[in-house]
Amino acid sequence: MHSPSPVRVVSRRAVKPPPRPRERIPLTTWDLSLLSADYIQKGLLFAPPPFSTARLVDHLQAALADALAAYHPVAGRLATDQHRDDAGRVVGFSVSVDCAGQGVEILEAVAEGVAIADVLPPDADVPRVVQSFFPLDDGVNYDGHECPLFVVQVTELADGVFVGFVYNHALSDGTAFWDFISAWAETARATAARGAPVRALVARRWRGGAGRAPLRRPVWADREAYSAAAAATRADAALLGGVSGGAQGAGAAGAPGSRGRGRGGRGDEEVVFRASTNNRARLRPPLPAEYFGNAINAVSTEAVRASELLARGHGWAAAAVGRAVAAHGDAGIRARAAAWAAEPGLSAFRLFDPNGMFVSSSPRFDMYGCDFGWGKALAARSGKGNKYDGKVSLFPGREGGGGIDAEVVLAPEHMAALELDEEFWAAVSPPRRDTIS
Repeated sequence: MHSPSPVRVVSRRAVKPPPRPRERIPLTTWDLSLLSADYIQKGLLFAPPPFSTARLVDHLQAALADALAAYHPVAGRLATDQHRDDAGRVVGFSVSVDCAGQGVEILEAVAEGVAIADVLPPDADVPRVVQSFFPLDDGVNYDGHECPLFVVQVTELADGVFVGFVYNHALSDGTAFWDFISAWAETARATAARGAPVRALVARRWRGGAGRAPLRRPVWADREAYSAAAAATRADAALLGGVSGGAQGAGAAGAPGSRGRGRGGRGDEEVVFRASTNNRARLRPPLPAEYFGNAINAVSTEAVRASELLARGHGWAAAAVGRAVAAHGDAGIRARAAAWAAEPGLSAFRLFDPNGMFVSSSPRFDMYGCDFGWGKALAARSGKGNKYDGKVSLFPGREGGGGIDAEVVLAPEHMAALELDEEFWAAVSPPRRDTIS
């Protein structure tokens, strides 16, 4: 039995954007396919600000309200509409973001007796207390019909502060999410310019992704279906516990080979590597960089036997990933969107091949550029949402220079095997297991 969490919520505040005309933004196939997935859980650990936590929350709240003036969809809720034929029979459903300024939330919390050293132990897995830094821990994206699409928890530590972001993944992908966080941070730094829109965004959805056309199969008509798909993934994450670790360096590119060793795969088992790919620049014409929504697909390598993968090594595996990414273009993107619209389905990330690996997030996201006014973050961390055996999340290295932090989630026996892989440790830094550095 786990001990009670030392984190205690002391206040909860609603934050709303300035009034504006109400609008509906229809979700695309890219958005809809994520309704059964967990909320995004990302956060930044900071040194203590030169003022009280209460004042810090006031500061973040005011800046967030201003940022929401431009990023108004974040303050909305999901809404589902039924479409009926002339006889009154339901023939389809559509989901949209109802931008009525319903608001987001900021929670102020205290982690009794928890210090930065407890969050960043020198040689250990990600501590369980980190999970308590993220609210809506059991939320799936479909819950955005009732719950806020964005919730922030500001947790005071003994010698620092952790700002945890919980964000509805049906609203947008990581590119747009970190653009929003960056805009909020810019506003927080530029207190003299409050009230002005921080930056432009393109909220109008891609028409090639279903848009307003009702889908014929009501796969999201029942919240229980989404909860069931997500509950199994959360159960896996609970079993894994705090077994996620990080390694910095070139090892991220060679992760497929390392995974084959870590999983202890038999020679005749097939291994597949998948990675999220940004579709914005791949479409013709391309979507603008400011496109606010999901514009991602998972690209896959060809299946390869574990024995062949281990024999060929990291370089061959990295080249296979490169070929899969290069082959992902406009025609394939549109074909996949059309296929999903014809046969919608639920996303359950854990249902990817049990011997495969999935890489998400990106070292291109400017996480450490999100300075809210008292300095650069000490570390970036994520919660247990959308985690399962074989999931890897990539973050930029704090010191820049092309460094990559890789958060690896493996079952305990698989992590133990990976720790014995000399080829893996030769490709990363530091050259030993130092999961939180």
